[in-house]
Amino acid sequence: MPLFPNTPVEKMTEPYHRRWWALLVLCLSLLIVVMANTSLIVAAPDMTKDLGLSSSDLQWVIDGYTVPYAALMLVLGAIGDKYSRRGALVLGLLIFAGGAVMGGLVDETNLVITARAIMGVGAAVVMPATLSLLVAIFPRAERAKAITAWSATSGLAIAAGPLAAGWLLENHAWGSTFLMNVPIAVLGVVGALLLVPPSKAEGMGRIDYVGGLLSIVSVGSLVYATIEGPHFGWGVGPIAAAVVAGVGLLAFVAWELKHPNPMLNVRKFTERPFSGSMMAVLFFFFGTFGSIYYSTQFLQFVLGYDALETGVRLLPLAGAVFVGAAVTGKLAPKLGVKLVVGTGMVIGTVGVFLLTRIESGSTYTDFLAPLLLLGFAIGLSLSPATDTIMGSFPESELGVGGGANDTALELGASLGIAILGSLLATAYKDKLTDLVGGHLPAAAMDTAKDSVGGGIAVAEQVAKNPQGGAEQAQTLLGAVHESFAHAIAHTSLIGGIIMAAGTLIVIAVLPGRKRGAEEAEQTVEEQAETVNA
Repeated sequence: MPLFPNTPVEKMTEPYHRRWWALLVLCLSLLIVVMANTSLIVAAPDMTKDLGLSSSDLQWVIDGYTVPYAALMLVLGAIGDKYSRRGALVLGLLIFAGGAVMGGLVDETNLVITARAIMGVGAAVVMPATLSLLVAIFPRAERAKAITAWSATSGLAIAAGPLAAGWLLENHAWGSTFLMNVPIAVLGVVGALLLVPPSKAEGMGRIDYVGGLLSIVSVGSLVYATIEGPHFGWGVGPIAAAVVAGVGLLAFVAWELKHPNPMLNVRKFTERPFSGSMMAVLFFFFGTFGSIYYSTQFLQFVLGYDALETGVRLLPLAGAVFVGAAVTGKLAPKLGVKLVVGTGMVIGTVGVFLLTRIESGSTYTDFLAPLLLLGFAIGLSLSPATDTIMGSFPESELGVGGGANDTALELGASLGIAILGSLLATAYKDKLTDLVGGHLPAAAMDTAKDSVGGGIAVAEQVAKNPQGGAEQAQTLLGAVHESFAHAIAHTSLIGGIIMAAGTLIVIAVLPGRKRGAEEAEQTVEEQAETVNA
């Protein structure tokens, strides 16, 4: 038995014998690219204090990772298909680790944002590679189980990121939350070389780089406009980006429709299993990441939990993901994708609506049920939706399939944090103005309205001011807490309505079990015809 697997998957006459060990490497690689986003949630307060970040700076420290991550996945997935999926995984992990080292060592805002962007490029190589390698390595009979493990890892990372970062922040500076990724990435590289066999598409043809460029421009501009516009106003930059995104999308569709070997066959969106599953992934992560984004802030700023305590309190979500994954493994083959995914989306929507009950006197217990429902819903729905998406692509386009799935995932998360975060900020600002407007100097009021963290900081300054005192500071602090709780309830109502609408759309689009089987069989036949051609 060779130490390094050198036989390409495409030339194996039987399933790769170390495929479950390879899956462990793929899940480990996926874990750190998702953790890179969630760990920053609890590290943000320390970074803000140390670097003197404005709200705009903090937003771009977070989203400097998101823009290249979302924009590049489709193209880099295709490049991995063409040349080497395992090579793409290794290269992506090395780029990711390089960005993590830089982020952990620099102490200037723009350099931190640059480091996050480098990590985002690495993640855009890694994530589609993990999914395309999984589908290439596992035979169809075992693929659903493998994708279930992959999906459960995404849910685990939502809780593992804050937990690991919180543990490090107990005794180390915020740079440690970057550096913790490095040994995991190195372990992933070693594991990939020892356990993951080489794989690439056969007879793929030339890559459609024009279509790839149009997809980068469209998705990148859309994510930028979504982040910048709602938070900082629809000035020239966000409006121009939105226009570029719209024009770029139309140009991308037109180009792909006429190209003989398109980057993404956009006609797939006429296939109900594919389009329904893509929308399910997008809506799911819209609601989940948006809800976790502001729930975590409440745990830290209002309930006063430190980073580690916050991470521990997200663990029930991870546990619920695994329960949902175990259930979907048994139910999806029997009940079909539509019923399982639709049920999961209904449960997730209920979880978001439960957050409308949050008020200033709420405790962690009030967040427990929503976290459990959201986690269970992720575990239940993500795996069958991802399996359906990947099953829509032939072997030569697995990287593109992974890129499409992951773009929907990351775009949904970006939209959720940006749109729901903007609604949250507006509701908080309006409520705080109603409660304390005119009772604070203009500069202090502006700081307090900027964020819940800013409001708490102003209350602390009032307590130290001889003209203020503890009583006035406590009154302001109570107003800040009440305003933020009101903002969460208001935002959750809107987020729940959006999730409910998305659930109805997904249920309407996804075909029933019999129709889905017929469309899947037709897809397989079309893929075979494409390969034979």
